[in-house]
Amino acid sequence: MAMTMTGEVQLPAPRQTVWEKLNDPEVLKSTIPGCQSLEKTSDTSFQAVAVTRIGPVKATWKGKVTLTDLDPPNGYRIVGEGEGGVAGFAKGAADVKLSDKDGGTLLTYNVEAQIGGKLAQLGQRLINGAAKKMADEFFQKFAAAVGSG
Repeated sequence: MAMTMTGEVQLPAPRQTVWEKLNDPEVLKSTIPGCQSLEKTSDTSFQAVAVTRIGPVKATWKGKVTLTDLDPPNGYRIVGEGEGGVAGFAKGAADVKLSDKDGGTLLTYNVEAQIGGKLAQLGQRLINGAAKKMADEFFQKFAAAVGSG
């Protein structure tokens, strides 16, 4: 099942600060919903473990994330894939752009993802609702982390 999601969030910090936080494994670990571990394996890649619950399906996801098309401090592309055991798999990419706006930074994102397995059988509406909720939770926590310096 394919899904797309776009959005934007206004952050209360200069673009350079937002860029640095987007590349800080500790900040990301504390803001990604369900993230249990996030280890930097190179300047542009991470290994991650996260636990999610979508409807009746709870899964522990193990995956890798790679940053490409780096354009500091303006944005990058995040490419990732993960395995969730019987829940299935997920893979996708997100384009993240940063721009100055209203004394802070506007972060815009465009996500394309593929999911398969038991998770995909739950249906598009449930998956899209859960994905939006997780994105909202991430950006709420990320905005707080950026705002706290």
